[in-house]
Amino acid sequence: MRLVRNAERAGDEAAPLDMLAALFGARGWSYETSPDELTGEIQGSWATYQLRAIWRADDQVLQMMCLPDIRIGPEKRAMAHELLALINEQTWLGHFDMWSNGGILLYRNGTMLGEDGLLTLEQAQALVEIAVEECDRFYPAFQFVLWGDKAPADALKAAMVDAAGEA
Repeated sequence: MRLVRNAERAGDEAAPLDMLAALFGARGWSYETSPDELTGEIQGSWATYQLRAIWRADDQVLQMMCLPDIRIGPEKRAMAHELLALINEQTWLGHFDMWSNGGILLYRNGTMLGEDGLLTLEQAQALVEIAVEECDRFYPAFQFVLWGDKAPADALKAAMVDAAGEA
């Protein structure tokens, strides 16, 4: 299978946005591409997330952003920033952030690729899965703070409770 556009390599590596487009297409997820960006939607456990991948060829960096469609009003931003700090202590790859323009919540992860600037299918799958899993993992904490008026530490504690056993 030849996935690489404007390259001489075939196989399991491709230009980052080409590989992500192939992954999205194989999974039946809707997406759009431009020369430097792929935008798509993925259904998570709690919400439909907008996923954006931005390729910076000059730096060989692929930035993955996952937006859970949560806007934080000015009256809740102080509590949201406190929650973001607590959540970011729990993440190992990437971090959560809030855009100052509009209070949009997002998860962001930057990946430096090698000199060839290629991405494997396994890397593409992992980047997408990590972004969605992290958004799913902390989505309830944001709900508890923004709509349930819980204190950030209490919201995170309540969201991190794992079910004991299976239903």
